[in-house]
Amino acid sequence: MSQLVVRELGRQVYEPVWRAMQEFTNSRDESTLDELWFCEHESVFTLGLNTKPEHLLAPGDIPVIQIDRGGQVTYHGPGQLMIYPLIDLRRAGLGVRDLVTGLEQSVVDLCADYGIEAASRCDAPGVYVSDVKLASVGLRIRRGASFHGMALNVDVDLEPFSRINPCGFKGLELTDLARLGADSDLADVRNKLLPHLLRHLKLDQAFSSASLAGVPTSLHSPA
Repeated sequence: MSQLVVRELGRQVYEPVWRAMQEFTNSRDESTLDELWFCEHESVFTLGLNTKPEHLLAPGDIPVIQIDRGGQVTYHGPGQLMIYPLIDLRRAGLGVRDLVTGLEQSVVDLCADYGIEAASRCDAPGVYVSDVKLASVGLRIRRGASFHGMALNVDVDLEPFSRINPCGFKGLELTDLARLGADSDLADVRNKLLPHLLRHLKLDQAFSSASLAGVPTSLHSPA
């Protein structure tokens, strides 16, 4: 079992959080505790390394950012819970497939808590309810450690997803927990999801940081 720091970052512009993940991953060493970041983002389309231009249909006034995770185009915005596992996979004894499965199964178990039947799919990462997508997964592994992560739709304006082919799939429908009759409060969902994440990723929670007004400039463990 590995220890980690859990950080609640609140609502953030996307790029500074992405850059902070890169910095954390590039500077960590064998003694650095793993971290799990939760946040939501201002509206943005992110293009993964495999994105084809034709999947970005009509972004309009929503910013578009090319980033370094795998996968295709997706949307992030208010009401979507972002889960960023910054984990030394070699130390944790996890493979990439283990990490993806752990993230997906955590949401499947969360849905079961709400009486919702959800499942992952072998042909397309993420979590689905009756073939409608609820959560997306996109990762990057560098120096044996993970960053980026999972987006869980809690109570989201789904219109921006119509401006793209989500994750490269034309006509893919999206949903969120609120539309499924479950919780619509991000903090409540986060608190219910965390134990599932810790269990499936074989992590012990060392401590939680206080909420931060902005992206953390220092990623050392708090005293």
